[in-house]
Amino acid sequence: MVLTFVLVAVTLGGYAYYRSIDGDIPRVAVDPGSTRPPETGALNVLLVGSDSREGDNKKYGAKSQGLGERTDTIMVLHISPDRDKATMISFPRDTMVMIPQCQSRTGATLAGGLRQINSAFNDGGINCTVRTIESLTNIKINHIAKVDFTGFKGIVDAIGGIEICLPKAVNDPKAKLQLSAGKHVVRGEQALAYVRTRYSLGDGSDLGRIQRQQVFLTKVLDKITNGGLLADPIKLNAFLRAGAKAVTLDDKLTLERMVEIAGSVKGLTAKELKGITVPVEAYPADKNRVQLRQPDARNFFEAVRSDTEVSPPSTVATKPKVENGRVRVQVLNGTTEVGKAGQVADELADQGFVVVQVGNAAPVPTTSIRYAKKDADNGIAYGDAVAARLSKDKRTPVAGKVAPVNPKPYPAKVAQMPDGPIVQLVIGADWPGVRVVSPIPGSLKDKVVDSTTNPCL
Repeated sequence: MVLTFVLVAVTLGGYAYYRSIDGDIPRVAVDPGSTRPPETGALNVLLVGSDSREGDNKKYGAKSQGLGERTDTIMVLHISPDRDKATMISFPRDTMVMIPQCQSRTGATLAGGLRQINSAFNDGGINCTVRTIESLTNIKINHIAKVDFTGFKGIVDAIGGIEICLPKAVNDPKAKLQLSAGKHVVRGEQALAYVRTRYSLGDGSDLGRIQRQQVFLTKVLDKITNGGLLADPIKLNAFLRAGAKAVTLDDKLTLERMVEIAGSVKGLTAKELKGITVPVEAYPADKNRVQLRQPDARNFFEAVRSDTEVSPPSTVATKPKVENGRVRVQVLNGTTEVGKAGQVADELADQGFVVVQVGNAAPVPTTSIRYAKKDADNGIAYGDAVAARLSKDKRTPVAGKVAPVNPKPYPAKVAQMPDGPIVQLVIGADWPGVRVVSPIPGSLKDKVVDSTTNPCL
């Protein structure tokens, strides 16, 4: 929501209007500590829903006033380095995780330990939540946004409501939702009740509620970008004012920073926004809790990190781009890590390359992409196809191969072996990783929520 209002604010009168909107946004200092994951080029925003009962939220539980705030909703919005893909990563509130040592909201020391993930926010506030997410994922959080009940309603009302679809009639007194089966346009209290309801829809789990929230957010983005809002100054102003009052941001998300982000994400639409819940399984000690499912969760977080470096365009003149499926690759391990060639070969094969052999090479400090000197006419173009899928700086293929040690055939799953040169990838100590096409692994594709997902959940 914040990125969107920054993107469109200038259409309503430029910088002075911009400043008036910016002045309405509350901000907080965020300091999760000095030991943090590295910057990667991606943009990662922690989104937290607050159940604070202070101020206008008093009617949702006056007895809870003065008792702080809790959260049932923790998401990370991951935007790829080239800003062409956005992924909402949801963390179920009931997930048991190792929470690092943090400071409490009052400044006391909170011991680290195995606890429910939302206790990081409940007990330690936003700083502890950032620290917990970073320690779990090794993904650096760049900014935070927090939305409470009243703010959420204001945003939905400002865009004229959102159409939902109920597979059955719902009467949920806990969420205060009572609607017949079928399609409804919900606003205000009904919209809030819909995203909060849990026990009356689906299997009654938090996982089902997360999926409905993700569908709802894709519809919000679609309504903003494709619903005529940007062409209606009156509605747009109402939305911007509501958005500014709805969110609390970190103090590093300044007006200038938001302008910078807006320029980089202006091509994003609802079609590029995908939602996914981190892989979880039942927690053995308590059937009402879940835990991260390994190795799926670890592989997922690695995939998210692997798309976090953009390869700049090559300055070397090359032949036309070669498709991955036409490139045969020999992968050699020039590191001391056992099994590295096989791991990398699997990752390249997943992206369509035809891996023909894996093996070892003499240890080398630098990763290289090589082609035979006799293939000088085509070697660079074929090597560039591999170089384009590696993270960090673009590597220029070089002529001349190294002698493989104990090469073994790799079972290529292709109907017909392509012709053309065989490219040699020698993995060095500086191995940058394979940059994934999507941060969502194939094993989780059936869990994705996007603009095409059936809303009748």
